[in-house]
Amino acid sequence: MVGHAGSRTGSASQLRRVASASFVGTTIEWYDFFIYATAAQLVFGTQFFTDLSPTAANLAAVTSIGVSFVARPLGGIVMGHFGDRVGRRTMLVLALVAMGVATVGVGMLPTYSQIGVAAPVLLVTLRLLQGASAGGEWGGAALMAVEHAPRHRRGFLGAFPQLGAPAGLVAANGVFSAVSAFTSEAQFDAWGWRVPFLVSAVLIAVGLFIRLRVEESPEFDRVREQQERVRRPLVQLLRTHRKQLLIAVGVFIANNGIGYILIAFILGYATSTLGVARNTMLLVIVAGALFWIVTTLWAAHWSDTVGRRPVYLVGSVWLLAWSFPFFLLLDTASVPLMLLAVLMLAAGLGMTYGPQSALYAELFPARVRYSGASFAYALGAVLGGGIVPFASAALQASTGTSMSVAAYMFLLGCVSLVAVVLIPETRENVRARFRAEEEG
Repeated sequence: MVGHAGSRTGSASQLRRVASASFVGTTIEWYDFFIYATAAQLVFGTQFFTDLSPTAANLAAVTSIGVSFVARPLGGIVMGHFGDRVGRRTMLVLALVAMGVATVGVGMLPTYSQIGVAAPVLLVTLRLLQGASAGGEWGGAALMAVEHAPRHRRGFLGAFPQLGAPAGLVAANGVFSAVSAFTSEAQFDAWGWRVPFLVSAVLIAVGLFIRLRVEESPEFDRVREQQERVRRPLVQLLRTHRKQLLIAVGVFIANNGIGYILIAFILGYATSTLGVARNTMLLVIVAGALFWIVTTLWAAHWSDTVGRRPVYLVGSVWLLAWSFPFFLLLDTASVPLMLLAVLMLAAGLGMTYGPQSALYAELFPARVRYSGASFAYALGAVLGGGIVPFASAALQASTGTSMSVAAYMFLLGCVSLVAVVLIPETRENVRARFRAEEEG
């Protein structure tokens, strides 16, 4: 095993505090990130790209979702560097503040009809800030959870920051659904879409209060006390851990890309192409996100028992096998069949997401771990999900069939499956360690 996370752990109360801080903080981060994706599919075309034709405006709005991926590697590099030099906790607080500023800024942004071309320029700028924040957020939250955890529970405790993505999706779609239900179409287009963005100000304050109560990672404290900090963590990472970095990038490509089809494509596709009511589709996606939470926790716990690699293998094959059935069921526009399609996709996402925090922490030694985890996560997101919103919409529009998007999903799954096969098992033999402790 390359890294040894969590050799010193805190009390039960501290573990609960770390788990809740990881979950709440990442949920707020992803809520902010996802409300942009939802609004882009519903209203940004008419609000910020009104000088284009309806089709071009919709494509431009959906494409703006992906511009955040340009900034994610940069955020991962910068926050990873300082996370390995200064500490995990400081970078997590900074990431949350940056995301809050960007999100509230979108909610207050004038439209194209008010300030012209400056509106889409500012929109893209704020989305880039969201991307930089997301690029550095995940690595810190994942490491705080894993590095505080007992060795035999690293997978399970590491799942709590993972829950932030589906929980943020639930919150984002839930808030949009509520606002949509209590406003008319005209009111929603005029000001209702801004409400979810402005709500973020309150959520950020809550998240900061919780995160500031968490102690620094004991593993980082050990590195600092023993003067093992690296002057240039990313350079050291690229020099000595290239194979681990490539594996970490590869295993995330399918999860992120296919996840963005769920998050940033099917809502617009179902409402505009299949004629499904907006609130109905929002609820279907919420149900899928809730099941994603359940399967993420289960898969993380399972990885503590059988290892990270077997769980990843099952989840990767699952995503491959479900690519075409997913769209075949979705295209029926039957709510029960659409729900089945989304739930089964969520199961595959959970199995390839639950063990991720523990796997990433165990692939890299503590002195370069934040840089390794953040850079791999951000680069995997760029390669997997960076062009998914645009590519999915363009494929469906140009071919006239969702099977082209299904084929794209399948291709992403093949790429990640190769990386999963190359994963070195990182979980130590828990049973053997317990026996040794008992004998000692």
